[in-house]
Amino acid sequence: MPGPEFSPRPRRMRRGAALTLVFASVLATAAATNALPRDKNDPPLSARSAAATVDRDDVARAAAEAMADGKSGTQAAEDVVSRSGDRWGAVYDKSEYEEFQQALDGEYTGVGLWARRAGDGRVEVARVQPGGPAAKAGIVAGDRLRTIDGLTVDERPVTEVVALLRGGDRTRVTLGLERDGRAWTERLLRTTLTTEAVTVRQLAGGAVMIKIASFTKGSGTQVRDAVREAPAGTGVLLDLRGNAGGLVAEAVAAASAFLDGGLVATYDIRGEQRALYATPGGDTERPVVALVDGGTMSAAELVTGALQDRGRAITVGSRTFGKGSVQMPSKLPDGSVAELTVGHYRTPAGHSVDGRGITPDLTASERAEERAQTVLSGLGGGS
Repeated sequence: MPGPEFSPRPRRMRRGAALTLVFASVLATAAATNALPRDKNDPPLSARSAAATVDRDDVARAAAEAMADGKSGTQAAEDVVSRSGDRWGAVYDKSEYEEFQQALDGEYTGVGLWARRAGDGRVEVARVQPGGPAAKAGIVAGDRLRTIDGLTVDERPVTEVVALLRGGDRTRVTLGLERDGRAWTERLLRTTLTTEAVTVRQLAGGAVMIKIASFTKGSGTQVRDAVREAPAGTGVLLDLRGNAGGLVAEAVAAASAFLDGGLVATYDIRGEQRALYATPGGDTERPVVALVDGGTMSAAELVTGALQDRGRAITVGSRTFGKGSVQMPSKLPDGSVAELTVGHYRTPAGHSVDGRGITPDLTASERAEERAQTVLSGLGGGS
């Protein structure tokens, strides 16, 4: 039986939810509307809100009975979960769940294009992945995205736009684009690409910014290596903005880069208390400032809470999303997977995140990155 998982996505947005692990720009938009897609993790933990009001055996029984009557077991399970009152409960068919697993392995199928809502309401290209189909076609950040396979996108949620960009490997998608008043179309071949979960860059003054877009497989090791390779005596600006979570093991590994063992979080599963601990040997001397916002969720909140409570980082930005309940996935008779809320987690100081979020030490809704660098400089970590 799989373990519980971080899954910060309401039931109504479950389709194509793995997109959130790839298109980080979607997260901030969805967070503003309280409709972020979910992500999953490996054992032993996940975050959401609301207490489960339906037992997994009831869901499995409903699915089995529907299948015996020649009906859809997945749909029957969805109906039970929908009526349960478990806001973050969800049912995924086999292909959707496989897509999650691929995304958490750090891969996705698409054209290597990130989308966002521009100030004028139009959809534009936020970023293009180097070496991907979009980059090879000459598409650049700032290009307006007008249509996807003939469908206009301006009135569609960004999450839906991203879903339209996705598809099977080696399938084609036609994009209608515009740049400086010139409109054109590009027919691109979707392919399997590797996500950029962790990016590192040096700031003026010598400090290092480590941006974690999501906690996919291997991201914890990447964070640890980036900290070890940072110039001696410089600080780290840990950017968790728009990070919807991911694999809990990777989140713990990332926190461990700044801790010498000790508690990362506690949680319960059906009343049984458990704990997550950092691996000893992390860098406990280097100044750290963590940047957070309303798109910082689940596993990212676990890292934020651990570093804040243990006095290892000054947090800057806006209140995090507030996903702190535990989901347990279970396989249904037709191969689909149901996830139900079974418990909650707390930060090392015992604070509940669920429904509350984490308030940063320094609130900054505008120019947050600039203020974070100023704080880091004041801590002796460069600017």
